[in-house]
This record gives sequence, structure tokens and C-alpha cells, in this order.
Amino acid sequence: MTIEKEVAEYVAKTRQSKALHEEAVAVMPGGNSRTTTFFDPYPFYLQRGQGAHVWDADGIDRLDFNGNYTSLILGHAPPEVVKAVQEAATQGLSFPGPTEHEIRLAELLTRRIPSLESVRFTNSGTEATMNAVRVARAFTGRPKIAKFEGAYHGTHDWALVSVSPDPRTAGGRRRPKPVAASAGVPPAVLKHVVVLPWNDAEACEQIIEKEAASLAGVLVDPLLGVGGILPPVAGFLERLRAVTERHGIVLIFDEVISFRVGEGGAQQRFGIRPDLTTLGKIIGGGLPVGAFGGRADILGAYDPRKGGARISHGGTFNANPLTMAAGVATLNALTPEAYGRLDALGERLRGGVTRLLEGTRRKGQVTGLGSLFCLHWTTGALTDYRSSRPKDPGAPMRVFMGLLNEGILLTQRGMGACSLPMTDQDVDRFVNALARVLARE
Repeated sequence: MTIEKEVAEYVAKTRQSKALHEEAVAVMPGGNSRTTTFFDPYPFYLQRGQGAHVWDADGIDRLDFNGNYTSLILGHAPPEVVKAVQEAATQGLSFPGPTEHEIRLAELLTRRIPSLESVRFTNSGTEATMNAVRVARAFTGRPKIAKFEGAYHGTHDWALVSVSPDPRTAGGRRRPKPVAASAGVPPAVLKHVVVLPWNDAEACEQIIEKEAASLAGVLVDPLLGVGGILPPVAGFLERLRAVTERHGIVLIFDEVISFRVGEGGAQQRFGIRPDLTTLGKIIGGGLPVGAFGGRADILGAYDPRKGGARISHGGTFNANPLTMAAGVATLNALTPEAYGRLDALGERLRGGVTRLLEGTRRKGQVTGLGSLFCLHWTTGALTDYRSSRPKDPGAPMRVFMGLLNEGILLTQRGMGACSLPMTDQDVDRFVNALARVLARE
């Protein structure tokens, strides 16, 4: 089936969503506030979610492997989280001061992540990485930050560089050039962002050595999440840790996505201790959240007790009681047994997709770790952002639309995640739906 036929089937099923979209474009640019959720001809409008399922305005039930972009590790409306939020809400929605909920979530996080000696809360992963970059600069007195080509760290200027660049304008694979990922990113930003190639330890070390005197921090998603869930090759993160430590450069792990792969996140699974860690998504239990923390001597820049903080960090809804209570309930539910179940679901899905692609000789593959996975429509070795770019640029959208018509929700780029309420049968349903979509092509 062509993309046109998939779209036609989608439009025929979603008349109420179309009507809502027409109302939305009258009051919002493009009809939405999240660019990532938009797709042509219009997105479907969600009404409710329960467990592993969501229902749209037309009453269509879809099995949700998007999970609000990997945030909903316990699925939709988990009873223990809903109860915690309801109880907190009866005491007040927000306050001009701290609450005990903030302490309890901070305690849970610092116990689970040994490198997190001290932590502060924000309202998004974007705010978390923005503050981590700022404090790295303050601590080192250096102006530059390094990030990896193909990595997404939010929507502030310092992160919107070389997120998904055209390789024709992005320099060589081993020496990538900084490329603005959005209109409105000043040229001055590009002069202060160093771009590194994922999984090439030798090239990274050479670049970092050259820039070391002006480099405040290296910001790294240990799974290159949005770049395709491409885990690091053996020894890569170790080399990164060694060279940054040697030059006093702050190593920042962005675990907004990867924290869901284990009780202590990706840093626990890979045995690496970063200087700073940024968090978001699952730690808010479905509500807006972000956090950053790490070495106490670095975070001391925010301590106002000794003559005023060197860095002021406000936010009307930072650490609001509803989010903090939801986060505590979520982390309490994420037991070692829960992580074992999530790992098993992820392995079953990746194994099923691999057998499907091999059996049908489709030009595709699947990557991932723990409960995370990503579909790739290329047969070459997957090592970095450039190798993960689909040979057929239209393939991800055709598969996304086809799965929507099969009652399966994924992200448009092909990234997905299993959630705890899912069953083996749900995973098998995903694989079987993908088989039908591919058979139509």
C-alpha cells in the first residue's frame, strides 16, 4: 500500500479528529503546541488512556508503544500514581515554597543513582540539560560545550545543534561540523558547540584533546536515543570518561530517555559514573518534570546559604507537589522485578521484529536496550546517526501510518517503548501488525 492509500484509510477513520484539528488551526500555529506530535494530514486527538491503550476522539482503540515519547513506563492512569496525585491535589495544587514530596523524590533518585549526590528539579528535560550546561560552564570557567551528532537534548539554543543534519552540509563523519537544527539559533552558538561522532572513540578523543582548554562539558545520551537507540560500542563510554576526567571537563549524562533501562539508568548498566546527570519523563509519573544533579561540589553553585548562590534557579512550578508525588509513586512501582519484566518485553519485541525482517528479507533492522526499541529501514551496520538514516526516506512515515491503521501507536521516526501493563500477546500483536503493514508495500 502506498502512503496515499494509508493516509486515505486514516482520514476515513478519523473524521472527529479532523474536525478538532480544523478548530485548532484557527487558534494555534499548525493547530498544536508540540511539533513532534504533528503529521500530515492532521494528528488524531486523544481522549483517554488506560494501561497500554489509548482512545482517540473517534473512539479508536490503539495499543500504545509511544507512551508519550517513552514517559509512561507504567502505562496510562496507573492506579497507584493516580491515587498519589489525587491525595496531593486535595492539599493544594502548588505553593510558593517546598513540600515534603520534593524531599522524598530526591531521596529515591539519589539512592538509585550513586553519581547523583545532589539534585534539583525543573519542569522539563529541556530545562534540565540547559541548567546542566550552565553549571558546567560556571564550575569550569570555560565557554564551550560538546555534544554528539544525532543527539537531541531539548529545545534550548545550546542543544539545537546537529540534531538531524544533512550529512552533505555537516562535514566529515569523523569531524562533524556544527549545524543549527532550527531557525533562530544564533551563529554565535555554533562557535561554542563542538560536535562529536557517536561510537568513534579515537576521533572523539582527538577532538576533545584539541578543544580541552575551552571545553566546559560533554553532553551525552548514552543510548543516542532520538538518534535511533544506538547503544555504545564496548569501551566507548569508558574512553569518554577517561579523557574528560583527564582535562577536568564535566561529563553530563542525559538520561531523560535512558533512565528507564534500569533502576540506576544507563550509567548503572554500563558501569560509568558521570559528573552530572539530567532526568525527565518517567520520574514525573506522567506529569511535567525534569531534574539535574550529580557531584555535590558542582551543584554547590546553587546553594544560597553562604552569601548567595552563584547561579539563580527559579521556576514557579519546579518540584510542584503533584509531580513529586507522582514521581515517588512511579519509582516505588519500579522494582527489580518490574525492570526484569520490561527487559523481557523489549527482548521479545526486538527478537520478533528481527525474525520477521529476516524471514521476509525486508531491508530493515531493530535496535534497542531494555524496554526501548527503534525500527531502522537500512541494512548497513548501525553505529552512528549517519548510518541510521533510512535508505528510503519515506519508509518511516509509511510504517507509522500503516501501524496507526492497524491500531498500533509508535513515534513517527520508529522509536518506541514497552510499558509495564503490556503482555507478551501485546508484543506479538505489534510484530503481527508490522508484518501486515510490510506485506502491503
